Amino acid sequence: MPLQRTNFRALLAVFVVNGIASAVPATLILFFIQDRLQAPVSAQPLFLGSYFLCAALAIPGWLALVRRIGLARTWVVGMLLSIAVFAFASQLGAGDSTPFLVVCALSGVALGTDLTLPSALLAGVIATNGDQGRAEGAYFGWWNFATKLNLALAAGVALPLLSWLGYTPGARDAAALQTLTWAYCLLPCALKLLATTLLTTLIVRKSL
Repeated sequence: MPLQRTNFRALLAVFVVNGIASAVPATLILFFIQDRLQAPVSAQPLFLGSYFLCAALAIPGWLALVRRIGLARTWVVGMLLSIAVFAFASQLGAGDSTPFLVVCALSGVALGTDLTLPSALLAGVIATNGDQGRAEGAYFGWWNFATKLNLALAAGVALPLLSWLGYTPGARDAAALQTLTWAYCLLPCALKLLATTLLTTLIVRKSL
């Protein structure tokens, strides 16, 4: 039943594309830290900790923005922030640990929207379709399937693709590092841009 609903298919499409965009850098971050930034292993907890801490701290701010401009538009803002942050990250190189810490913090802020808004939009779709108390299990089943699919695609495609393009963990030559940068920074930007376009076209404009 859920896949017969146009509004659910639209939201699911946005969720899948955006989820892959988020899962790719999550899969590759340690390689980027070790090989592109050439940062010490001891710095990894600081980078990851700032990412998740800022995500949690940003949630109240995002919810305040939701009250002003709505769920979908707030999610658009979060996606645009993520695009800007990863575009900046593509310019980083060896020794840029401090700028990358800022990248981790701001991408964590953007993550706050992904943690809170999609599920709220899903609840709205279920309510709009009159399926509360009847078909929530089917909706959430597809939703959870999409979540696992995002992670599987990111790990199953990104790493083999990098290997095929000439990058292997530990590589330090310019071509290999450029490939890693494209995969870690610019591929997520492209996917986030696609997700933003889908969200704006299929959901935001139709809610006007």
